[in-house]
Amino acid sequence: MNKVVLITGGAKRVGAGIARYLHARGWRVLLHYRASSAEAQALADELNALRADSVAIYQLDLLQIERLPELVAAAIAQFGRLDAVINNASSFFPTPIGEFSEAAWTDLLGSNLKAPLFLAQAACDELKKTQGCIVSIADIHVERPFPLHTLYTVAKAGLVAMTKSLARELAPNVRVNAVAPGANIWPDDGGIFTQESRSQILGSIPLGRIGRPDDLAQAIHFLLEAPYLTGVVLPVDGGRSVVL
Repeated sequence: MNKVVLITGGAKRVGAGIARYLHARGWRVLLHYRASSAEAQALADELNALRADSVAIYQLDLLQIERLPELVAAAIAQFGRLDAVINNASSFFPTPIGEFSEAAWTDLLGSNLKAPLFLAQAACDELKKTQGCIVSIADIHVERPFPLHTLYTVAKAGLVAMTKSLARELAPNVRVNAVAPGANIWPDDGGIFTQESRSQILGSIPLGRIGRPDDLAQAIHFLLEAPYLTGVVLPVDGGRSVVL
């Protein structure tokens, strides 16, 4: 396989898990990162040691919208094609009503919605050439909002709407889908998820554990390889959305 995937925020945590999973299945990977240069380089070195010249890295602040075409150009320059874009990069922090700012709006809406939308625009011509696809990471809390996270919820809801709209507009040449995780690696949230709240969440998951990066990566891989699926938002939450 010579397929190429661009993963935003791919240097660590879930993004790195997705990169490892897809790389193990033959994909070549362009890892985007913003600040995690050491982690990005270490992951690229790890994977290139397994298969030479199969991973490249590119640094960019996704809120610099005018520079997003650089990511597409980097994939073409390094690998000669682009088959998939995974919108993984995301800001996540609480924004209680009465306290949030325009800066928080810019950050949360920018990383979770604006950048994925403009990156899709930048990538669509190359994806059409390869009959490629876009997969975004949404959230089960779009339907049942998590307390104190209104701006994040609005952004992810927009990402779901984007997925469905682009699935229609870019068909039949480009498929556009999303996965919607529940708990998958506890976030660095400044203490919003206390030990008590984590135990409560864990107790509400029918399958009895929080997700792992491989759980999301497996679902993403399925969507990448499913030629008759577009406009789908696939829950990957251990059944938690059934009981919320």
